[in-house]
Amino acid sequence: MTKHSGKVYLVGAGPGDPGLVTLRAKELIELAEVLVYDNLANQHLLEWANSDCEKIYVGKEPGRHAVEQDEIENILVGHAEKGRQVVRLKGGDPFVFGRGGEEARRLEVAGIPFEIVPGITAALAAAAYAGISLTHRDYSSAISFITGHENPEKKEFRVDFERFANNGGTLCIYMGMGQLPRIVGDLLTAGQSPGTPVAIVQWATLSKQRSVFGKLETINDIVTEAGVSSPAMIIVGDIVALHKQVSWFEKQDPQTLAEAESRFFDAEKGTAKDQQE
Repeated sequence: MTKHSGKVYLVGAGPGDPGLVTLRAKELIELAEVLVYDNLANQHLLEWANSDCEKIYVGKEPGRHAVEQDEIENILVGHAEKGRQVVRLKGGDPFVFGRGGEEARRLEVAGIPFEIVPGITAALAAAAYAGISLTHRDYSSAISFITGHENPEKKEFRVDFERFANNGGTLCIYMGMGQLPRIVGDLLTAGQSPGTPVAIVQWATLSKQRSVFGKLETINDIVTEAGVSSPAMIIVGDIVALHKQVSWFEKQDPQTLAEAESRFFDAEKGTAKDQQE
């Protein structure tokens, strides 16, 4: 970074565990003059920022936006035009259902230099930490990333579930918990077998991760009984049935996992916090 001209860095914060953040992301957070961050970006990551860094929360949660998207883009452009180095920290990967493309386009139109720093997206992390291999030569040769939360003004999904229902691959559905019954119904209507295995992984990679498993015909009741909610990844496909053979993360001691989440911050800051607050 230089102090002479403003620039925006669209940075993926990964799935939650700070150990899964890229070295480039850490470097940029440490040098940022302005840090614009989402609610799904691990709050511990803010501890890497300098004490004089301006931190701006723009998190979006179901039914409540702290700051509208247009205003977020205005914030990025405005600070960069003042010559500041701006890090836009987005959960997961900025270009996978994160509206990073819209922000990059706005910066391009405004003539603002920018850099894109990829992050581990939720589907890859949730699957790995739940013991699900998204591809397998005997079960799945394709992966589909689908959003279950589109523009609320739309009355119907733009997603063609008939196209995905029987493609022989694995479906990874982001932001779909609020629409789970509808998604399940659409997949069944499109011809997906009621016995197709389903996994729901909440708070993937964190010590509070929870996973529930079922079938398309049972998953709605299982989720209701378990009280699983957002943020969570929905994974559908025959490969899910093999998770018991690969499961590893949730077998570990929760206290040990919680302590590990703060390992990157204790030594530097001495401020181990409970991430589950």
